[in-house]
Amino acid sequence: MNLLTDPWLPFRHVDGRLRYRSPSALADPDVLDLALPRADFQGAAWQFLIALLQTAMTPKDTDAWLDRYQQPPSIAEVDVALAPFMAAFELDGDGPRFMQDLDPLEDVKEAPVSGLLIDSPGANGIKNNTDFFVKRGRVESVCQRCAALALYTMQINAPAGGAGIRVGLRGGGPLTTLILPEDETQPLWARLWPNVMPADAVGQPGQRWRAPSADDGDLFFWMADTRVSDKKGTEVLPDDVHPLHAFWSMPRRYRLLFDDEPGCCDLCGDETAHPVRRLRSKKQGANYDGPWRHPLTPYRLLNPKKPDELPLSSKGQPGGLGYRHWPGLVLEDEAVSGALPARVVTHHLQKYELVEIARDDGEAFDALFRHARLWVFGYDMDNMKPRGWYSVEMPLVGVPTAHQETLREWVKRFVDLAGDVAWQVRNQLKRAWFKRPEDAKGDMSQIDAQLFEATQLAFFDALRQMGEALRDAKATPTLSPDISRQWYLTLKRRALRLFDAQAISGPLEGMKMQQLERITGARHYLQEYLNGSGKKRGNTVQTFAQSSGFELQTPQSEGNQQESTA
Repeated sequence: MNLLTDPWLPFRHVDGRLRYRSPSALADPDVLDLALPRADFQGAAWQFLIALLQTAMTPKDTDAWLDRYQQPPSIAEVDVALAPFMAAFELDGDGPRFMQDLDPLEDVKEAPVSGLLIDSPGANGIKNNTDFFVKRGRVESVCQRCAALALYTMQINAPAGGAGIRVGLRGGGPLTTLILPEDETQPLWARLWPNVMPADAVGQPGQRWRAPSADDGDLFFWMADTRVSDKKGTEVLPDDVHPLHAFWSMPRRYRLLFDDEPGCCDLCGDETAHPVRRLRSKKQGANYDGPWRHPLTPYRLLNPKKPDELPLSSKGQPGGLGYRHWPGLVLEDEAVSGALPARVVTHHLQKYELVEIARDDGEAFDALFRHARLWVFGYDMDNMKPRGWYSVEMPLVGVPTAHQETLREWVKRFVDLAGDVAWQVRNQLKRAWFKRPEDAKGDMSQIDAQLFEATQLAFFDALRQMGEALRDAKATPTLSPDISRQWYLTLKRRALRLFDAQAISGPLEGMKMQQLERITGARHYLQEYLNGSGKKRGNTVQTFAQSSGFELQTPQSEGNQQESTA
């Protein structure tokens, strides 16, 4: 099977039907999305198509990118652009195989194909019978289509796997951030192209741009002998490879074994003539090291005071992803927080200003640069064990460079207040639940998660209003006090609701007097804090109100009105 010419990807069309087509179908205006059987496959398939576009159709500069955005290619044009790379995308055969070792690896034992799935139990889990929730034997046979995606998903996300088993170029289980138009009815092409970067921006320092080719072993590692990492000095650094190699990283050594006995795919359910049931895998694949920054992944500096230290890719964490993570995903802040958003995001926000200039020249662009979204997804890994998969969408607000710092300050103020409110709710719930709250053990992070989730839509609404207030690079930045006041009232209302829902878990008549006293005392403290009462407990709320320019004394009728309209 050739991954550029065979119909192996399931595309969802405007009328709702699903059809397996070759990658060039991404240029069909009737195609809206992909439809893969697993969430991690869906994210990987999007990255696969972006990588193809980035490899075969890299625009020379931002002007060329804008021209192509205005004039999408036809299916035939995409086929012509992909044709020179066909030799690098054969999944089977005697020659080079897509993302597989050039060596057939006949000196190693065969293993189940389920080893390609990040959430499958490992050898130790099976040996120790600890596969309680994700059982062994779920996947024993897969079709060629799912095998190709499983292989690609593993190579670009490769988590830790033990001695000699290499992690991915961007670390094990990285987050990916993609740019989407806010209009979900846009064709797939309009949703992929914003994530393609010009040739003058896609590479890293030390890398030199050159036209990609199918036989370039510095771009497609599987087209050349394996870069074995069994000794020091064999690390793969950014300036050792083609600038586009980050999209095709290959840390693991695999060979898929295709069976002649037909079967049913355990992942998509389709019948297949040549399923993959076994594979060969060997240690000591490419060992990525150095200052790698994948274009689609956010990074951070652990210690901003030591900028020479290598950045670490952002990973999924327990508690999920939400607006508290938005600044680190969008706003570069190398000096203070160490946040390094994905380069595709940073470059897109720079393009925003170029588009504004183009509008002045009379060129027409749609709402992509005013109303865009950020799609963030990835595994939450505990070393080599996946704890969950997260996928969220957030507004992507672009403002002129002159106002970037102002936006960061406004957002930080809003997020900091939410974090402090969550901390207070958690502490007062401990006072309500326990006679000795300081001795209470256990994970209460779900309280924070519930408050952040309940206030997320309100934050994103405020974020959009911040963006509108900062559109004009020449105007003095001013945030309406009412926006801050609405945010404060939302936090106050949601915090009290959350406390009331959690503090009383049973009928009041069954409670002891001491329990009721603890609950009412804790609620009174929380309410005083939220009202900004007192010099000490209400200081945070008072400071927020003063810096935002609104009064805390809200008439009861107005407060009720805010609750009914939120």
